[in-house]
Amino acid sequence: MSMAYLYDGMLEGMLSCVFEAYASREDPVDIAEESVFMPRLGQREKVIATDRARARRVENGLVRTCGREAYEAVGMVHCSDDPAKGRAILEFVRYAVKRGPAAVRDIAHEKVCAFAKMERSVRNEKHQWQQFLRFEQVEGGIYVARCNPEANVVALLMDWFAARFNTQSFIIYDEVRRIAGVSRGGSWAMVEADGFEAPAVTGEECIVAQTWKRFYDAVAIEARMNHGLRKSLMPERFWKNMTEMKEAQPRDAMREAGLGRSGRLRGGGAQVEEPGVISGSPCSSAQRLPK
Repeated sequence: MSMAYLYDGMLEGMLSCVFEAYASREDPVDIAEESVFMPRLGQREKVIATDRARARRVENGLVRTCGREAYEAVGMVHCSDDPAKGRAILEFVRYAVKRGPAAVRDIAHEKVCAFAKMERSVRNEKHQWQQFLRFEQVEGGIYVARCNPEANVVALLMDWFAARFNTQSFIIYDEVRRIAGVSRGGSWAMVEADGFEAPAVTGEECIVAQTWKRFYDAVAIEARMNHGLRKSLMPERFWKNMTEMKEAQPRDAMREAGLGRSGRLRGGGAQVEEPGVISGSPCSSAQRLPK
């Protein structure tokens, strides 16, 4: 009978599953988040409680035998939406502790191939959102950006943007997972944001957005338009929240005059119904939460 390990969705929970597989000498067919798992016919389930001490032992062992690069790769893969990521991480760890630092480069090996493909996909997703994410200033002086990534990369994006906008308060909202990264002065945290509603944009933001859109349209050469190439370099799924791809708003004049709909921020963050700080991170490269 096949076995499935279920955990809470955090990286520490995943590493606790790896530890349990070694400690119990078991070979689970699936390692998945408990909230979304769909069992196979006749499959036995085993819920693995997150144990930070055990997770730390797995981390230290992996770093000691394979280097920090291997551990960071595990964190990247854990951000993937692929339901097979848990099994891929377990197989990679088992192979890496025997192979050593070269394991991350053995991308053609059967124990690494799927793992490497997931890691590359997450890195590409992060890189694309670094290019295509668009911020807009809302009432209160906070900047808000929305995204709909195909992997859980908001924590990775927060690391990147917080290092560059360390004096600016901003929010990155994941519309798919309904979570948000909130940054203040270089420190940031992930929060649950199921009821997220951003305040109205400022009049200055409307002017800047209109100016940027006009420039974008003005530099285009109609005779050389290549829509296929544009979709290849900038996939349509990114267009929804990109300033230059949005249609002009019918009430821009009102917004420029400061007559847009009212909104407010609670405690300097987004208006969120009963926000809860997410206690862990989906990836190893994310910062510790500010105290």
